[in-house]
Amino acid sequence: MEAFKKLTGLVGPVDRVNVDTDAIIPKQFLKRIERTGFGQFLFFEWRFDEEGNDNPSFSLNQDRFQGSSILISRANFGCGSSREHAPWAILDYGFKVIIAPSFADIFYNNCFKNGILPIKLSEEQVEDLFQRTAANDGYKLTVDLENKTITDGNGLNIAFDLDEHRRQFLLQGLDDIGLTLQHEEQIAAYEAKKAAKQFA
Repeated sequence: MEAFKKLTGLVGPVDRVNVDTDAIIPKQFLKRIERTGFGQFLFFEWRFDEEGNDNPSFSLNQDRFQGSSILISRANFGCGSSREHAPWAILDYGFKVIIAPSFADIFYNNCFKNGILPIKLSEEQVEDLFQRTAANDGYKLTVDLENKTITDGNGLNIAFDLDEHRRQFLLQGLDDIGLTLQHEEQIAAYEAKKAAKQFA
């Protein structure tokens, strides 16, 4: 997994509450066996009309938000079923940070396991980000995980909280397997000792 330390990126808004995982990646696209390629189906029923054409009323289809890597949304983002395909689709589309007032627990945990930084801010702070994004074409934020700050070029400076264990996961680019492999020597020594006792 790629380490995350600092990102300056374009902000893309999805101004909806209770964005569930079926909206993030509809169930008909869960048949793929690999973890990549899901980005093309992100927010599928919102991004496209019934003929498969871009829906011009959906925010992320606007030219000004193309190439966004920081997603802002409203409360309870990632609710619904526990499908891990949801963060896969978000990451594959190009988003590396999600900012919202709250997240569904399973989705929130899955983000860290897949290299995405989900940041919880207050409703007021998120509303301010929506206003800034609407008022400025090409609005960018810098997310600094080492210092736990969010800044822009116009004086914004927000500190955010994050569990230290999860922060280290991202800073070091570790998933659960990578974390376990940090203790590979001790694991091998234990297994060798156990095997020696069995055949003694």
